[in-house]
Amino acid sequence: MAYVISDECTACGVCQSSCPVEAIAEGDPKYIIDPDACTDCGLCAEECPFDAISQG
Repeated sequence: MAYVISDECTACGVCQSSCPVEAIAEGDPKYIIDPDACTDCGLCAEECPFDAISQG
């Protein structure tokens, strides 16, 4: 199951730079994760300073 980004996202970009498969893109007003590209590695959730990412 792909990870998802909650409304706690501040669009800091840390998650996007940590994603090894480039599944995270800048959205409006928060970043979004492409569920088809996400490999469930969890790196984005570990790196998010706002705890805005969790398993979907």
